[in-house]
Amino acid sequence: MLHYRPIDPATLPRLEKYATMTAASIKTTALGLCSGGLDSILSALVLRRQGIRVHWVSFETPFFSAARARRAAAQTGIPLTVRDIGERYLPMLKNPNCGYGQHMNPCMDCHALMFRLAGGIMRAKGFDFLFSGEVLGQRPMSQTRPSLRYVEKHSGCEGYILRPLSARLLPETIVEQKGLVDRTQLLDISGRSRKRQIALAAQFGVTDYPNPAGGCLLTDAGYCRRLKDLFDHQQDYTQNDLHLLKYGRHFRLKDHTRVIVGRTRNDNEMIHRHADGRRHLLLKMEDYPGPTVLLPADAAQGALFMGAAMCAG
Repeated sequence: MLHYRPIDPATLPRLEKYATMTAASIKTTALGLCSGGLDSILSALVLRRQGIRVHWVSFETPFFSAARARRAAAQTGIPLTVRDIGERYLPMLKNPNCGYGQHMNPCMDCHALMFRLAGGIMRAKGFDFLFSGEVLGQRPMSQTRPSLRYVEKHSGCEGYILRPLSARLLPETIVEQKGLVDRTQLLDISGRSRKRQIALAAQFGVTDYPNPAGGCLLTDAGYCRRLKDLFDHQQDYTQNDLHLLKYGRHFRLKDHTRVIVGRTRNDNEMIHRHADGRRHLLLKMEDYPGPTVLLPADAAQGALFMGAAMCAG
């Protein structure tokens, strides 16, 4: 959760300066991609500090949720829109133009897709530009100069994507050229150190925020092994199949027979939630507590026997 310190009377003159907005700045609105992390939060606050009305959009798939974005929005008061893009995301994930990172994370094409979708919202809702919390040099694959340029080029929003935390190190955008944003109030942060972000968070009174790592299952080695196995053995799958990869122990008995065995009560509940009665069979002991076991509905008799043995064992 995010916590804000009480306002120090000594800071009131500075706050009054921020409150004195020009007519142009009051009319400027921006839509930001929000992960809920510190950089996302700071990028919005940096823009809001100069009188720009900021909104957020957070995209959800089976691999990452908007939970952290919702918390950030609740604490900062920034309006948030959440969109499920799972169906749009999967074709890109199977064949990303720029390939994967260390695991199955298609970061560059992922960001390009999100900006492309956000661009549609921008045009439909009348926002002036898009922004994100990306920091130049923070990520070795997705936040280099060529990577940021690739994302912008393939977003359909060239010149209208602002990265407030590193803007003064990047080419001037159309947004800045039009005077919608004061470039002198943007930042020049680069590299993997977070010292400047932490100091800036203290200035804004943001004292609690998520760790920088985590959040996307496509960077998790264990999950990605299961995902690759799914892609290798199934031509058709649903978002529920992708959610099921998060839970239990997984066994590949034959090319088209994968067994999932719940390890905990939560695993069992999640397996029940994401099972499809038309495509899956669920096994459970009748008179004793134990795991829920999931198999394909067309599993052979030998596989059913093995699944029942796992459940009883």
